[in-house]
Amino acid sequence: MPEADDEFIDLRSDTVTTPSEAMREAAATAEVGDDVYRDDPTVNELERRAADAVGTEAALYVPSGTMANQIAVHVHTEPGQELLLERESHIYRWELAGAAKLSGAQTRTIDAGERCVPTPDAVREGIVGEDLHRPGTGLLALENTHNYRGGTAIPVEAIAAAAEAARDADVPVHLDGARVFNAAVALGVDASELVAPVDTVSFCLSKGLGAPVGSIVAGDESFVEEARRVRKLFGGGMRQAGLIAAPGLLALENVERLADDHANAERLAAGLDALDGVDAPAPDTNIVVAHTDDAGIAASDLVAACEDAGVGCVEFDEYTTRFTTHLDVGRDDVDAAVERVRDVIRELA
Repeated sequence: MPEADDEFIDLRSDTVTTPSEAMREAAATAEVGDDVYRDDPTVNELERRAADAVGTEAALYVPSGTMANQIAVHVHTEPGQELLLERESHIYRWELAGAAKLSGAQTRTIDAGERCVPTPDAVREGIVGEDLHRPGTGLLALENTHNYRGGTAIPVEAIAAAAEAARDADVPVHLDGARVFNAAVALGVDASELVAPVDTVSFCLSKGLGAPVGSIVAGDESFVEEARRVRKLFGGGMRQAGLIAAPGLLALENVERLADDHANAERLAAGLDALDGVDAPAPDTNIVVAHTDDAGIAASDLVAACEDAGVGCVEFDEYTTRFTTHLDVGRDDVDAAVERVRDVIRELA
């Protein structure tokens, strides 16, 4: 076990990063205005650059990724329509039934398995037309990277095939791209290529890119105009938001360094996989999932013991635990985390 003065290695999520000194300085000196009146020049610049980064006409700065996704659902659907999405997707699994509560949308799920994105046939089978008895499908939602499936980076061809099947039925497509830049770096493509097949996209500035707060929802100009109204409806209208948007501008410069997080995640997975009773597949990006059913160690017990040992992680399933690398975690931290988890496994097994 670590000594009392050893630093806590926080691998719970890439949302735990602390802003750099440059980000703190940018926040302190940001030029601001009232963003609800569109008078904040820093927010306006962030939205312009965010749209450029994913190749869309326009973008909107919002407080969180969940709000970004729920805005997209609300704009694309009418109350009573169905939202079609993968059964382990973030929108379905971890957003508090927001589609139902906020937009009156009924969800229909597709099990895409390890490929993470539904096949065109699955999309066609899942879409329902509006008639006397059925509500009709209003939106298909995809996800890249796929969080629950271990940060899987989904190739553009798979996204495009699913999106085309939806469009053939006149159903729009939203991409939950919270970590879309991780996918782009892992696949060696520009983020705009991954986004091109869909109508709208969300992405987080406060995950691997390292900003303290904020996400983006983007699409064509008409979508963003309506999204701005829905943001206000959801309580997301911000005033002198340039103070938090300024670090977001710097976060957009952190895309290429995501490769460091991926390399650290590979090292972490290899170290964990070598432990008795632990199965940790090599990750695509910065999320490592460790399965401990062979060791007979429940994820809840592992998470609690790891916390006591100075390593943060989160429970995904009964015997599955997630570890996430980020810009505050270096190679030495990874090695130290593996050693601490090794001691935990020995004690719990």
